[in-house]
Amino acid sequence: MTDFNRNPNDDIEKVLYSAAQIRECVVELGARISVDYKGKDLVLVGILRGALVFLSDLSRAIEIPHSFDMVGASSYGSATASSGRVQITKDVEVNLRGKHVVVIEDIYDSGRTLAAIRDLLYVHRPASIELCALLYKRKSERARELPIRYSGFEIPDKFVVGYGLDYSEMYRHLPYIGVLKRQVYEKD
Repeated sequence: MTDFNRNPNDDIEKVLYSAAQIRECVVELGARISVDYKGKDLVLVGILRGALVFLSDLSRAIEIPHSFDMVGASSYGSATASSGRVQITKDVEVNLRGKHVVVIEDIYDSGRTLAAIRDLLYVHRPASIELCALLYKRKSERARELPIRYSGFEIPDKFVVGYGLDYSEMYRHLPYIGVLKRQVYEKD
């Protein structure tokens, strides 16, 4: 049960990246995407709900015309590890045929969600699909290994929250990315 009187900052073991560091990283990613897609019909496709904050900031950092949409996928539920099964909950509504798509994800972890979304988007016949993840989790093994063209930060194999990332739908609002204390999720 969530204690709504508790300060969510008290549940963070360690801040990995501050709001200022994230902002700087997003601006750099936006600049790279702006150069790579200049003169092309670009569509950003964010993965709900974790990538929503990142997509919003990244879209404002991209200096060329573009549109965006969201897809929905779930593989965690309220757990701290992927269930191994990806459920698509929302498809894109923007026409992607012949356009250049950059999929925006909060964290590249097991690779299952990104692979499922990429496969879904190929059905829409875009000109190209590239992947962008704010966080690249260091892992010795992944379920699906994918080429991430745009990556922000490399993080240890820890459970992180903030800047859109959640645990049981909480902590998304934190302006930084931090490691969640184990006792928070082990008590549930």
